[in-house]
Amino acid sequence: MAHPSSPRPLPPAVLLLLLPPLLQAGDPLPTEGRFMNSCIQARKKCQANPTCSAAYHHHLYSCIYSISTPSPSEEPSVPAECLEAAQQLRNSSLMGCSCHRRMKNQATCLDIYWTVHRARSLGDYELDVSPYEDTVTSKPWKMDLSKLNMLKPGSDLCLKFAMLCTLNDKCDRLRKAYGEACSGPGCQRHICLEQLRAFFEKAAEHRAQGLLLCPCAPRDRGCGERRRNTIAPSCALPSAVPNCLELRRTCLSDPLCRSRLADFQTHCHPMDVLRTCATEQSRCLRAYMGLIGTAMTPNFVSNINISVALSCTCRGSGNLQEECERLEASFSRNPCLMEAIAAKMHFHSQLFFQDWTDSTFSVMERQNKNPALRPQPCVTSLFSCILILTLLLRFW
Repeated sequence: MAHPSSPRPLPPAVLLLLLPPLLQAGDPLPTEGRFMNSCIQARKKCQANPTCSAAYHHHLYSCIYSISTPSPSEEPSVPAECLEAAQQLRNSSLMGCSCHRRMKNQATCLDIYWTVHRARSLGDYELDVSPYEDTVTSKPWKMDLSKLNMLKPGSDLCLKFAMLCTLNDKCDRLRKAYGEACSGPGCQRHICLEQLRAFFEKAAEHRAQGLLLCPCAPRDRGCGERRRNTIAPSCALPSAVPNCLELRRTCLSDPLCRSRLADFQTHCHPMDVLRTCATEQSRCLRAYMGLIGTAMTPNFVSNINISVALSCTCRGSGNLQEECERLEASFSRNPCLMEAIAAKMHFHSQLFFQDWTDSTFSVMERQNKNPALRPQPCVTSLFSCILILTLLLRFW
């Protein structure tokens, strides 16, 4: 009696074809090579094209400084060759490039972005589009809440989040670095700001957010003071309160600060009179925290509420009073920002009022209920892999 032939094994070549989709089905952390269109990569492509390369270098070295600053009633004076170079760049991969907050060579990437961005607007910076790629990553919260038993019963939540940072080597090291740079009567503000940026860029996001956005009881001034002092305001903020428009001019002169401000205006700006927010709360908070350590570092106004503001004034703004007040209100009376801060503080408060059997898994589960923070599996790649495998087994 004839026995049914057993299916032949798939040849190695077919298995190699199936391997890449399977390897890509995870949720890797973003790297420069995985960006949709990093400005550094886009410049390399442009430099490989003689026409694009010539336009980029001509615009970089000749056109940026030749565009005159017009009065409000005049059009910008732009040389014809600069218009032609700008048009060439508009048709290149550089026009849609972006950067990432934690990438290596971030300063180089942002310099490229703003060089091309001025080609788009011919001399004026448009801050309605963020230079940062809108990527959301998800990492597990590796926090052992049981270690907080060493604290006194009833310790405020800001103290608890500070302890969680201390128990983590990287968070503790980065926090001590900016603490040392920002302390003492002779602290140097630019070094303090640099170390603050390093903390909020390199520390795990949930630990940094826990320190900055820890909830306090309404009458707990000690907790509120601890929260307000997180960014070392005595050194990080200007000693003499500047005009808000002057503060913004200082920010716009620096590519990093300009980028963080554009990111904040992109993700925290109400879109209409109904106060509809442009993006998810997680993106607004990330943009807000990105401003800490720049010229426009915001902070909590007092120890008794969660209102935030820039350290500046609109006195002496003259004819620009309304513009100055709009800038000030984009922080102090921003419903999207305030709702995002309140929601995150509520989330943080819930962490310490439940019986966690597995703190790491439970926090991940709650975090992933927010669509903005949920990891996105590569369903398409996995589906394609299964389909190919099914067809091969059927016809092999």
